Amino acid sequence: MIDPQLLRDAPDLLKASQRARGDSESLVDDAVAADSARRAAISAFEALRAEQNAFGKTVAKAPKEEKAALVAEAQALAARVKEAQAASTEADAAFDRAIRSLGNPVIEGVPAGGEENFVTLREVGTRPAFDFEPLDHADLGEVLGAIDIKRGTKVSGSRFYFLRGIGARLELALMNMALDLAVQNDFTPLITPTLVRPEIMAGTGFLGSHSDEVYHLPADDLYLTGTSEVALAGYHADEILDVEAGPIRYAGWSTCYRREAGAAGKDNRGILRVHQFNKLEMFSYVHPDQATAEHDRLVSFQETMMQSLGLNYRVIDVAAGDLGSSAARKFDIEAWVPTQGTYRELSSTSNCTTFQARRLDTRYRTESGKTAPVATLNGTLATTRWLVAILETHQRADRSVVVPEALRPWLGGLEVIEPVA
Repeated sequence: MIDPQLLRDAPDLLKASQRARGDSESLVDDAVAADSARRAAISAFEALRAEQNAFGKTVAKAPKEEKAALVAEAQALAARVKEAQAASTEADAAFDRAIRSLGNPVIEGVPAGGEENFVTLREVGTRPAFDFEPLDHADLGEVLGAIDIKRGTKVSGSRFYFLRGIGARLELALMNMALDLAVQNDFTPLITPTLVRPEIMAGTGFLGSHSDEVYHLPADDLYLTGTSEVALAGYHADEILDVEAGPIRYAGWSTCYRREAGAAGKDNRGILRVHQFNKLEMFSYVHPDQATAEHDRLVSFQETMMQSLGLNYRVIDVAAGDLGSSAARKFDIEAWVPTQGTYRELSSTSNCTTFQARRLDTRYRTESGKTAPVATLNGTLATTRWLVAILETHQRADRSVVVPEALRPWLGGLEVIEPVA
């Protein structure tokens, strides 16, 4: 949720953000009108309540013979106060709906436009070159006995899979490698719930335009999370944090679930776009003034992982229309996938400024003693789809795969993954 004061002081700034996102500018006008109506309703209610309090004292002091008439007036006034209170409550709810319809104001410099309008910030590493026809990760995973898509589909349907043997070990090695890097950089590990209450899911901004990608359990009114960011954002809801000394960082390990609604036919093959996967998510609570610097730090941790794994990748500044409602800026890290001849997203890092914290009432205490919302940031440090780039990049002509040296300590020193007989 955006700062209501920003809505009043700089509606044109919000309109520019909406325009960059490809969203309706009229929503800003609607929110301004709803704010005016809300404040008018609150003023009317408070004025009537003050009048009621004053009239109550008049009734108490009135002579006995006048009280009957005054009590009737008091009752009529009480009815008006009740109506004004109801109007104020409804106006407040209308304003809340209006302001929640606005995306987080994008940070200056974020490119305008949609998915294709990103800006490449840098490319790192060398694209792998082969003197043989490389296999894609799905076929390679079958040859290695690492990925079983056929049985995943048999058991659960399309976009499910089994990681087996070295595939399971490889994912656990990747996650543990990332976890060690996180701990070395002051992240507290958490294994998070994957079912959350509606107010937590809504607070992070995942029940907006992408709500059709979220699994909902109506009988329990709980949501399956598509990232541990949701649970991590809710971890300190309704709390006051001390962020003056530096960021409060968590690394959340969880299974993630996504319906991938509307994605039929896109990335259908293999494990790039699936309904269930594992992920280690970085999450930071910081003083708002430190959010940009923390964003760069999170990206640096991701790049450390990519370089350690010997992957060719690029970092892109995601365009405003592809941010999602809660992010004010997002950097994606995309690795080269040889058999597709293109870069594919493996990781993203978002600066959500104070948007989520306002919704979840997560604050810090200012120098004046008042409270203000913190800033929140999130970024993926490892996830299942990284196996796609690792397997394809490091394959050899005999269909074996060289294990990146940085991963070997978590695989008992294994250097090469051999095809199964």
